[in-house]
Amino acid sequence: MDSAIETPDNSIKTTLDIREIHQLLPHRHPFALVDRIIDYVPGEKAVGIKNVTFNEPFFPGHIPDFPLMPGVLMVEAMAQVGGIILVQLPGMKGKFFAFAGIDKVRFRRPVVPGDRLTMTVELLSLKQNRIAKMQGRGEVDGELAVKGEMMFSLIEM
Repeated sequence: MDSAIETPDNSIKTTLDIREIHQLLPHRHPFALVDRIIDYVPGEKAVGIKNVTFNEPFFPGHIPDFPLMPGVLMVEAMAQVGGIILVQLPGMKGKFFAFAGIDKVRFRRPVVPGDRLTMTVELLSLKQNRIAKMQGRGEVDGELAVKGEMMFSLIEM
């Protein structure tokens, strides 16, 4: 794979720290929403972590007396985990995939400061190396918080 982050013995890394994530995705503070990849299967799935802290820039204005992570940011965090899969596909190094659609998204529990959102995203299809469909789910302590399908389109930057 010409795009994947490889180890010194040329095997594919199955975990990524924040520095390695930043090598693959263009998102930066305050919009970098994935702290770590804890599992990665090339071309299939990735599992990422978002540690939700009270210091997030959205909490002061998103329900001040009951801070909640906005649902759109939970979906964006899942999309960034999906991006880890897409940009490591053969020939995709340096490419960027943007949202093309969001379907069947459901929110099942609030995500609040102190939570660890664990997101599992699976690649369902990739057409003509341009349009991808993925399914994702985010859990806190094993309890479903968000799930849905996402479509992505390759953007020439």
